[in-house]
Amino acid sequence: MEDTIRAFMSFLEVERNASTETIRNYQSDLRQLASFLRGADRASRAIRADHITTEDIRAYLHQLDRKGEKASSLARKLAAVRSFYRFLLREGSAQKNPAEDIRSPKLPKPLPRVLTKDDAGALMEFPEGRSTLSLRDRALLETLYSTGARVSEAIGINVGDLDETEGLVHLRGKGRKERVVPIGDVATRAIRAYRNGLEPKDGGRQLATPLFLNHRGGRLTTRSVARIVARYSGRLAGGAVSPHALRHSYATHLLDEGADLRSIQEMLGHASLSTTQKYTHLAGDRLAAVYDRAHPRARPAAHVMPRKDHKSS
Repeated sequence: MEDTIRAFMSFLEVERNASTETIRNYQSDLRQLASFLRGADRASRAIRADHITTEDIRAYLHQLDRKGEKASSLARKLAAVRSFYRFLLREGSAQKNPAEDIRSPKLPKPLPRVLTKDDAGALMEFPEGRSTLSLRDRALLETLYSTGARVSEAIGINVGDLDETEGLVHLRGKGRKERVVPIGDVATRAIRAYRNGLEPKDGGRQLATPLFLNHRGGRLTTRSVARIVARYSGRLAGGAVSPHALRHSYATHLLDEGADLRSIQEMLGHASLSTTQKYTHLAGDRLAAVYDRAHPRARPAAHVMPRKDHKSS
C-alpha cells in the first residue's frame, strides 16, 4: 500500500498542484489507515489498497471517533481516502471506491467571530511609530478591513494592482478568479505612507513588485500575516483573532450600514449568494442582542411578581 500512497502523493503534487499542507495531511491520513489495518487482529492479511473494504474504513473511523477525534478531522481523513481511491480507479488499480458510500460526519457551523466597529478601529491604530514594519502592518490591517480580501488575495497584491485615483484594487481570488473592489481613503493613505517609507531599491516601484514585503524584501506569506494580525489583535479585550475575522467584520459592518447582499457577494468574491447569507444571521443576532439590552419591553423581568389587589377595579 505504501507504493500506491507514494504514487498518489506524486499525482497530487504534479498533476493537481496541491498545496504542501494538503499533500502532507493526506499522506499522514492514508498511512494512519494502513497502520490501523496492520493491527494485531488483522496481522494475517497483507495490506493492499484493492483489498480494503467499506467495513474496514468504517472500523477505522469508528476507532478514531472513540478516541475523541474531531468531526472536522474525521471528515478530512474520509476525504483523503475517497480521493485516494478515485486516483486508483483512474489508474486501474482498484475496482471500486470503498469510501464512496460512507457519509461524512456532520460538521458544526459556528458563526464567525466579528469585531465591533470600535474594536476594528482600535486594531487599526495599534501599529505605532514610523518604522517600516509599523507602517507596513498598519497598511496591511487597513487593507484587509477596507477590502474584505482573503489573506492569499492581500499578499498577492502588486504595486500595479492599486488604483489610488479611482480608489480600487485588483484582487486575484480562488480558482484564479479576479475581481476589482473598492479600497477606502484611509487604507490608501496608509499604503502610501508605507511605500514612501521604503528604502529605494532597484525595481522597487515596478508594477509587479509585491505591495506588502517581508523584512528580506520578498512577498509576505499567509503565516506571516496571521502572526501580524494575532500580535496586534491580542491587545483587544476579546483576545486575538484570525485575519479572516477582518473579512467577516468587513461584510457584517457593510450589512449593518445598509449595503445590499448582492453587492457584498460581489465584493467578497463569493460564487454563491448562500455563502454570503450567513452574514444576515450574524447581523440579526447582533441586532437582537442590542434590542434585548436596550428596549424596556424586550423581556419580562423574571423577579417581578404581579401585584395582588384586594379589590377589583
